Amino acid sequence: MQHRFVIDELLTKISILREESFHTHSYNPIEHITSRVKSPQSLLEKVNRRQLPLDVATIRSKITDIAGIRITCSFIADTYHVLDMLTSQNDVRIVEIKDYIANPKPNGYKSLHAILEVPVFLNGGPTPVICEVQIRTIAMDFWASLEHKIHYKFSGEVPERLIEELTQTAEVASQLDRRMEQLHAEVHDSEPSSTAGEDFDEEAMRILWELSSRQE
Repeated sequence: MQHRFVIDELLTKISILREESFHTHSYNPIEHITSRVKSPQSLLEKVNRRQLPLDVATIRSKITDIAGIRITCSFIADTYHVLDMLTSQNDVRIVEIKDYIANPKPNGYKSLHAILEVPVFLNGGPTPVICEVQIRTIAMDFWASLEHKIHYKFSGEVPERLIEELTQTAEVASQLDRRMEQLHAEVHDSEPSSTAGEDFDEEAMRILWELSSRQE
């Protein structure tokens, strides 16, 4: 129950930040929010993969994504802004931050991962509980969802050709993010961008949509 409660605590904080940003700046940096508590079966599988003892204290300290929240933003700058707003609160302790936007994984995966500790107020008093918060753009989320579906369909044994195409489409998603950010900046600043017309890989975009259609 603690993990459900920590999600509720963080969702309340995020909702307040979302509303405050809209009323203060007439802009909402958050497009979509999802959350989940890892199922007992999924948790047990992870415990076995990592060869951890079946001990509650060990599992809570070693597995930091039992509770998880995913925040989707329109633009790259928004992901960092949301992270700053969330982690600047006094009762939110940063355990670890992994910036896969600045430093993508080898397969092209991009996202901000923040392991946060938040007090949950129970009958016995405040109890610190860990939650993983992932923050990414719409393009990053689309790519990650597609990559997950492909790996699931092939039970992890993805053909090399598809792996190469996924890597290419990760760059397409990055190009899309950059161009959308440029357009957003132009609209906001009313100044033309010198890079707004940079070449966009149309062939890679075709591959992206082709891969997506295979999952339908």
